[in-house]
Amino acid sequence: MAKPSSDKFATMLDQAVESIPPHFLRDLTGGFNLRKGKKREGEYYILGEYIEDGIGGCFIVFYYGSFVELLEGEPDDCWEAEIIDTVLHEMQHHLESQAGQDDLAQKEIEELAKVLQKGE
Repeated sequence: MAKPSSDKFATMLDQAVESIPPHFLRDLTGGFNLRKGKKREGEYYILGEYIEDGIGGCFIVFYYGSFVELLEGEPDDCWEAEIIDTVLHEMQHHLESQAGQDDLAQKEIEELAKVLQKGE
């Protein structure tokens, strides 16, 4: 199956984001942003990231190109599921940040440490 165009991807992302109740979006001052490119950290593609910036506020960025790298050839329902999972993941970062927690960030650091230790 062909990859969704960036416009179709944006529509799919909008549908996921628009279903979030407004009280969960409090202090997400920069909202949701879509970049056409891809982002990598080592061998891992970054699908989305939660950013806290003293100037731009708090916002979430999604990388269409990263989704393409991971999901090209997959059916639309697979793309939709990954978009929803990524939205939930980034919203968890936002909500934990607002609550002064870092449980998800700590879990990610532990997963990264395991990967790096296997490489040694």
